[in-house]
Amino acid sequence: MSITCADYFPDLLCSEESTDVFTPEDSVDTCSEFESPSNLLDDDELSIAAFIDDERSSSASTSVASVVLDSSTRSQSVAWILKVQTFYGFQAVTAYLAVNYLDRFLTSQHLPQTGGWPLQLLSVTCLSLAAKMEEPLVPSLLDLQIEGCKFVFEPKTIQRMELLVLSVLDWRLRLVTPFTFISFFSYKLDVSGTHAGLLMARSTDIILNSIQEGSIVEYWPSNIAAAAILCASSELPSLSFATPQHAESWCDGLCKEKIRDCYELMQQSVADQSQRKSIKVIPQFRVTAQINRVRSYDDSQSSSSSTSSPSSYYKRRKLNKNLWVDDDF
Repeated sequence: MSITCADYFPDLLCSEESTDVFTPEDSVDTCSEFESPSNLLDDDELSIAAFIDDERSSSASTSVASVVLDSSTRSQSVAWILKVQTFYGFQAVTAYLAVNYLDRFLTSQHLPQTGGWPLQLLSVTCLSLAAKMEEPLVPSLLDLQIEGCKFVFEPKTIQRMELLVLSVLDWRLRLVTPFTFISFFSYKLDVSGTHAGLLMARSTDIILNSIQEGSIVEYWPSNIAAAAILCASSELPSLSFATPQHAESWCDGLCKEKIRDCYELMQQSVADQSQRKSIKVIPQFRVTAQINRVRSYDDSQSSSSSTSSPSSYYKRRKLNKNLWVDDDF
């Protein structure tokens, strides 16, 4: 007696007739509206409009920890989050959400500053929650504590902190971010799409660099995205014509004044980053001068060695060696 799958899993099989299955000869009617680029653009416009409404209805996107936390202390926490994001190759939105969670928590709860470990615990917790929201593969809680962590917390400690953060944030972890608008704004500026990929990549870097400044995250995500696109376009001669007034026309709800203010902050942040990355010359003037002096002395003695006796030459070489060894560098 033959046994089929239907005998064991009758509820998993569809009760369709063989005549209901499409054959290669059958023609499938398609909806013409999906074939029209203009209709696709209209769908994007509607989606962006919905995202604009969402960011306006959520006050969480404008919270910043600078009002309750020293700016340098916050910058260190954000810098650590960005280092771990780079180390594990997390998405940019993961780092942005982690910073958002950190800011929102600190505006609602007082965090003890004893020894610095409470803030580090919060930073690890926020990054862990953001990674669980966005990343397909998340490191263990122990592996997440890298890149200069002064303290190492047990997983159960971080898990308890996660519950506290979730409670304070009212479990609102899914938010509209600037990266929601980046692609749309890139193609609004560069309709041909020639530089769209470069615009998106560069504006993403600018946003991640700028969130270390607490004042940046006080703007709506849409304005942050528009300002970042403008900063990126200013580095491309063919797209440097874009202005905040031009960006305001990309979608309803954008404000050219807000975009301009955010753009100026980003430009300053980019300039500061370039200055930090510039090549730093190590002060070696004293060492170089002493080395040159000794070498010059050697050369002068070598040139006169033809008229000197071997014993005097040996004494001078010995003196030179003593100068080289005993000199304080």
